[in-house]
Amino acid sequence: MDFRTACEETKTGICLLQDGNQEPFKVRLHLAKDILMIQEQDVICVSGEPFYSGERTVTIRRQTVGGFGLSIKGGAEHNIPVVVSKISKEQRAELSGLLFIGDAILQINGINVRKCRHEEVVQVLRNAGEEVTLTVSFLKRAPAFLKLPLNEDCACAPSDQSSGTSSPLCDSGLHLNYHPNNTDTLSCSSWPTSPGLRWEKRWCDLRLIPLLHSRFSQYVPGTDLSRQNAFQVIAVDGVCTGIIQCLSAEDCVDWLQAIATNISNLTKHNDSDLLDRRKQCFTVQSESGEDLYFSVELESDLAQWERAFQTATFLEVERIQCKTYACVLESHLMGLTIDFSTGFICFDAATKAVLWRYKFSQLKGSSDDGKSKIKFLFQNPDTKQIEAKELEFSNLFAVLHCIHSFFAAKVACLDPLFLGNQATASTAASSATTSKAKYTT
Repeated sequence: MDFRTACEETKTGICLLQDGNQEPFKVRLHLAKDILMIQEQDVICVSGEPFYSGERTVTIRRQTVGGFGLSIKGGAEHNIPVVVSKISKEQRAELSGLLFIGDAILQINGINVRKCRHEEVVQVLRNAGEEVTLTVSFLKRAPAFLKLPLNEDCACAPSDQSSGTSSPLCDSGLHLNYHPNNTDTLSCSSWPTSPGLRWEKRWCDLRLIPLLHSRFSQYVPGTDLSRQNAFQVIAVDGVCTGIIQCLSAEDCVDWLQAIATNISNLTKHNDSDLLDRRKQCFTVQSESGEDLYFSVELESDLAQWERAFQTATFLEVERIQCKTYACVLESHLMGLTIDFSTGFICFDAATKAVLWRYKFSQLKGSSDDGKSKIKFLFQNPDTKQIEAKELEFSNLFAVLHCIHSFFAAKVACLDPLFLGNQATASTAASSATTSKAKYTT
């Protein structure tokens, strides 16, 4: 059934994400009717031969006027990489499809500069000759120094014209025959070249949060302290967005209202087939697919049952650690192991040879036919492309329940509230705000 309402919200915007102890970094949020997508910017190959490395090789020719036409920041003296911070407008990286602002320089003509100081990298580039080959890797989460204002006073002139040093936190421009009157006009021959490869900056999925029965909060967990212009969304299984920082108070309110609308619509739609009108109810689904329907008198009783099921799931997964199921792939007998430490492993049942393996974090979605087949959607960490893997099982319900339990336990073992109280407080609060809850055994 297609579920749409007049008040359904769709929204896209730029925010900052605080994920753990890392510095906030820019992300794009996209709100659909049933999911909240968090995306980060990355550089991916869009044409040519597949590329399975996070590193790229770029060749640039030095021009008489304009030189290499790029500027750099950073250096080992500040425990940060040297990064391309500016590219001349006439030498647009978008046109070449190979070099981007935010690219960390790893090698110059085969020389490893990962641990070099800023001035050392400048000197290597100055002495690189008329053509330089750079090995670069795009920094998806730009360090703070890239956000500093441009300072042309820090541009470094060639060594035969100036003995001044460059600043690692300001833009050091790599120009030849530098003169204040130069316009930095570059010909197309100075663009990087490549044998058929084309690269683009794109927004790639970082985290997907299902909205059904999810909740959001502006408060610091365990306190009554409200974050300013910030919130987090927690899915029913405990997966959290991290702290989303909006650019203004108005923007934060708009996002919260839009998310609340979609959560409410999904909850009403999902509960359209309720067995009765009682609020404190839940179902337990067995491996055979049978639903057992229960109700309690008080909301606190429902929360207690929720905590008990979550704790029991976590303890059982922690005990068994891994579970293997027989499956079929293209008429061949295979095995799928769900391992609490490593993730998903598919292997040949006869030879034990591993066909593929993925971490839990790489699973971006799945679907099943309700009978025997499951299609997994994993994201390749290097190419960012989605790779589909379809397997057939004799007991579909058992496999689905196992995967759900392992995911819930994986999230719980990283949740300090759960570890401290042996209960997922966030999930309990989510169920307390909905009219029905479902558990699996």
